[in-house]
Amino acid sequence: MAISKSPEILGSTATVTSISQSDSDDNLFSLRRRTTTTAIAGTRAPDPDDSGNGEAVDDRDRVESNEIPSTSDIRFTYLPRVPAHRRIKESPLSSDAIFKQSHAGLFNLCIVVLVAVNSRLIIENLMKYGLLIRSGFWFSSRSLSDWPLFMCCLTLPIFPLAAFVVEKFVQQNYISEPVVVFLHIIISTTAVFYPVIVNLRCDSAVLSGIALMLFACIVWLKLVSYAHTNNDMRALAKSAEKGSAEHSYDVSFKSLVYFMVAPTLCYQLSYPRTPAVRKSWVIRQFIKLIIFTGLMGFIIEQYINPIVQNSQHPLKGNLLYAIERILKLSVPNLYVWLCMFYCFFHLWLNILAELLRFGDREFYRDWWNAKTVEEYWRMWNMPVHKWMVRHIYFPCLRNGIPKGVAMVIAFLVSSAFHELCIAVPCHMFKLWAFIGIMFQVPLVLVTNYLQNKFRSSMVGNMIFWIIFCILGQPMCVLLYYHDLMNRKGKAD
Repeated sequence: MAISKSPEILGSTATVTSISQSDSDDNLFSLRRRTTTTAIAGTRAPDPDDSGNGEAVDDRDRVESNEIPSTSDIRFTYLPRVPAHRRIKESPLSSDAIFKQSHAGLFNLCIVVLVAVNSRLIIENLMKYGLLIRSGFWFSSRSLSDWPLFMCCLTLPIFPLAAFVVEKFVQQNYISEPVVVFLHIIISTTAVFYPVIVNLRCDSAVLSGIALMLFACIVWLKLVSYAHTNNDMRALAKSAEKGSAEHSYDVSFKSLVYFMVAPTLCYQLSYPRTPAVRKSWVIRQFIKLIIFTGLMGFIIEQYINPIVQNSQHPLKGNLLYAIERILKLSVPNLYVWLCMFYCFFHLWLNILAELLRFGDREFYRDWWNAKTVEEYWRMWNMPVHKWMVRHIYFPCLRNGIPKGVAMVIAFLVSSAFHELCIAVPCHMFKLWAFIGIMFQVPLVLVTNYLQNKFRSSMVGNMIFWIIFCILGQPMCVLLYYHDLMNRKGKAD
């Protein structure tokens, strides 16, 4: 069948050359239109996607791309004789198209729902239980009993000073290399065991003990980096490149002092520096730090403490009850953990970096998008990750240790320090933190396998959130709380 009618558009002549309909069951037809060189201005060039179908591209495409046609073009837009369905398209939520578009609106909806639901829960909790924050939450008469821990914290800078003296002696060739290694081992080991002894001999608050042990572990990590880096620079200075200014070996007290207070665990003679301190920016960050610290205290006192106190030991009581307590604890525990991360890794480290004009502020990466557990441990704590890679992982590889064994060694060191920071202030060694960190090794293997098998970033990410934040941390909180209460009950 042929159509000989030729429509005119604003003086332009468009000739319909042919419309053919096949005799097949598909009843497909093709409309070909050729316009003359005097076609109206503004007619769009053919879309490459449409060329395969032999279809004309006109003002319909403008409507589909949210372009508003001019007044004169409205007469010829969406004419009944023109096909409305011209391409193969997927629904926005289909599996082939869901990840090819923005979900900003759904993200905003989740935030609105999250705020609304949690606001209702907060109001309901306050109406039912009242304000549970004690008057002595921030400071009480018992805090005065923590003065031995505070004095221990003030004396820890003695150890970096001793390490500096050792490096000065070896620079002047007063002591040999084996003696230097032995002295650094003694200094760094004492820097950890001295706070451990003080913690165990004093019946102080658990939070104060954790703060002291964290500070002691940071000092230990810095001392190891200081000794290891100086050892490497001495070896380089004694090599054939000794005369090069780039490899000069210097022991500077000023560099050591800056390193000990800087937000890094890796020693070097100089760091990238910013030009000036933004005082107003620092004040804003301090205000945020105070607000989020108060929010953590509110969640702990109002939600976590009542849940934990009304629970049973997860390994000794009813299984279903233990699962219910863990799931109920998981949400406020997750909020506290996220607030802690934001307060320390973003606010506090950036404040410290700004005051010291420390330039490299990559204290974390987008760990929340981690596809595997291994990626998470590489991204969530960059100062520790850089220290592990620089002073444990690659030294193991250079000494012929396989990659898998080197990874296990790195997790062993991390497990030991996690256990020290929790078990010592609690005055008990149940190894829950140690087991929890070492359990990450098989999780690394499992999530890597799933990522390679399914090629999906969602599988490993969901496993990380479920195991680490929903189940792992609440389980550890309950285990340590009930073991601590049992220890205090036996002591009384």
